[in-house]
Amino acid sequence: MKREKASAMEDLESSLMRMAQEQQQASLRARDRAVLANPSFYRCGNKALEVRSCCGEKAKKVALKTATRVSELLVDTVNGGVEGAFINEKRIEIEIRTMIATVMRYTKQTNQWLTMSHAMNSALKEIGDFENWMKTMEYDCNSVNAALCNIHKA
Repeated sequence: MKREKASAMEDLESSLMRMAQEQQQASLRARDRAVLANPSFYRCGNKALEVRSCCGEKAKKVALKTATRVSELLVDTVNGGVEGAFINEKRIEIEIRTMIATVMRYTKQTNQWLTMSHAMNSALKEIGDFENWMKTMEYDCNSVNAALCNIHKA
């Protein structure tokens, strides 16, 4: 994936360089043709040579089209990665919501099981207490019975 992005960036960079060179060469050819065809389009003085607006407008339009195309390529390249990241982020958020719902359901179920186990533990303790009480009562009854038998024999 990284190699594809690097390759795409290199292709974009080489395309931009080629477009800039082509624009520069076209501009130089247009200037040379204008100078050769009609030197009166230029005026000389202390400043550099200036092209009248009729020659400059065409070059401006070409430069504008080229710049627009370059910006479209850059936006497409950047948006491709951003779009993928955005889609992945949405998928992760959906997974997180699903996992939270599952965890909440399991927490509720675990709490119910815990409540049931405490109730069962309490019931077992009560059964143990009752059994212990019954043994104590049996012992007491046997003691009373033995005492009554001894009293009757005497």
